[in-house]
This record gives sequence, structure tokens and C-alpha cells, in this order.
Amino acid sequence: MSSKWRRFEVLLPLQFNDGSDVPAELLAEAVLEIVDHFGAASYETQKVEGHWRHGGVIVRDNLVKIVIDPDSASDRRWMKQYKDRWRSKLEQTELWMVSYAVEVE
Repeated sequence: MSSKWRRFEVLLPLQFNDGSDVPAELLAEAVLEIVDHFGAASYETQKVEGHWRHGGVIVRDNLVKIVIDPDSASDRRWMKQYKDRWRSKLEQTELWMVSYAVEVE
């Protein structure tokens, strides 16, 4: 039996904007906050390289990805608050989070 869900993907930086490394403990805290709230999360440690333009300068980020599949209006609100909280904690201009519908077979 299939069911419909919403998938969230959050990209977390491996470096702060000043180039110093984000401590592994801080990244673990970001993942465990989701696990504590939803009971599960996937954490992709393969480096994702992002390129974007900010103020006329090309910026390159090294990122990791958290994947979670909640699907209620309150879950969506919680994820938006999570994004804002971690954007601030990680001292980022932006924290990329996307969501899209998925069907689990």
C-alpha cells in the first residue's frame, strides 16, 4: 500500500562564513534535534558542493544533507522554525531547505 508524504531536505554548511570548520558536535546537534522531534532522520555525509553569487562574488559551500519525511501543517511550521534557528546558530546568510511531495511504495 502506498502513502503520500512530504520530504524535507536541509543543507547544512561544513564551514562558517569566515571559513572555519563547523564543529562536528554542532552538526550532530542539528540532526539529533530533528530525531528528537520526529523520531527519525537521514543524514547524508557525502559532501555537497554549492556555488552561488552573493554581492557580485561567487561563493562555494561544502554542505551535508538532512532528510526527513513529516507531513502535517504543524510539522511544516516546525521545520520552518528549525531552518531559522539553525541559520542563526550556523551564522549563515541563508540555509537552504526544500520540501516536495513524495509517494512511498
